[in-house]
Amino acid sequence: MASQTRPGKLYNVAVVGATGMVGTEFLKIAAERAFPVKQLKLLATERSAGKRIPFGESEITVEATTPAALKGADLVFVSASDEASKEYCAIARDNGAIAIDDSGVWRQDPDVPLVVPEINADDIEQHKGILAIPNCSTTPLVMCLWPLHKLNRVTRVIADTYQSVSGTGTAAVGELEAQSRAWAQGGEAAASVYPQQIAFNLLPHIGSWKDGGYSSEEWKMTAEARKIMHEPSLALSATCVRVPVFIGHSLAVHAEFERPFSPDEVRTILRDAPGVVVQDDLTANVYPTPLAAAGEDPVYVGRIRKDVSSENGIAMWISSDNIRKGAALDAIQIAEEMIARGLV
Repeated sequence: MASQTRPGKLYNVAVVGATGMVGTEFLKIAAERAFPVKQLKLLATERSAGKRIPFGESEITVEATTPAALKGADLVFVSASDEASKEYCAIARDNGAIAIDDSGVWRQDPDVPLVVPEINADDIEQHKGILAIPNCSTTPLVMCLWPLHKLNRVTRVIADTYQSVSGTGTAAVGELEAQSRAWAQGGEAAASVYPQQIAFNLLPHIGSWKDGGYSSEEWKMTAEARKIMHEPSLALSATCVRVPVFIGHSLAVHAEFERPFSPDEVRTILRDAPGVVVQDDLTANVYPTPLAAAGEDPVYVGRIRKDVSSENGIAMWISSDNIRKGAALDAIQIAEEMIARGLV
């Protein structure tokens, strides 16, 4: 999706968490899409203050995140800790700015739109100063379900995710690198970020444990998909797994609909869906992979087939870059949509 911003007007922008993986990607995408920046403040923790980060053809010095640093901002993008999101989104809102948040803090607040612009852009109109982006595994799921749901209501979803370590952050990426190197050298692969070794392993454990044996990540998918799709009773069960992949989340999805869907119908619909690319040619071994999705904007879907366990079911495989469309790009697209609608 190309930039939708109106030419001419420029905006004062602050990025909280500018030195993190999402913040860094945000700056890269904002430069690529020529986001209309008048003044850009890069904010992080005290220990990161003073660092210089490239933006376009210039470098910007990182400042410590303080309430004073947010004064004068029109748009504040937040991708930091939950505590930072709670504090600084509220400060930005109270200052008259619009905060777009990447954490789970605001997603279920009834006054905060949870937005994937390709799906529920109109919800932006209801904002009260804070907007949220979904979890990075929810976004690719709803981007593939929504175009189908509009034509044939989805009634039940089973989603199993295969989530890369970058979803946890920079430290987790370093841990996978270190464990892989140690294993190759015959050493011990020490674990600190995760409860068990992640290299050459799978961990069916993302987030904290909740009632019924589900993890917080699994409950997020259900609650967020319901809110984004305006389907509060959508039956959705997820199993979320951390895998030894650096960037890119994948999902195995089994969806049931009110009426039967043929795989060809599903392919045709998804080929026309904004932000979705169908890769589905098994004779040529063409299907989505997280490696190929890394660094790319679209959500890729393939392995589209009849679910033989359900008369009205479809199975499919999805991969996308969790740092781009799963986080930074979605935030920028929300801001672009707000600018296009004259809401900033």
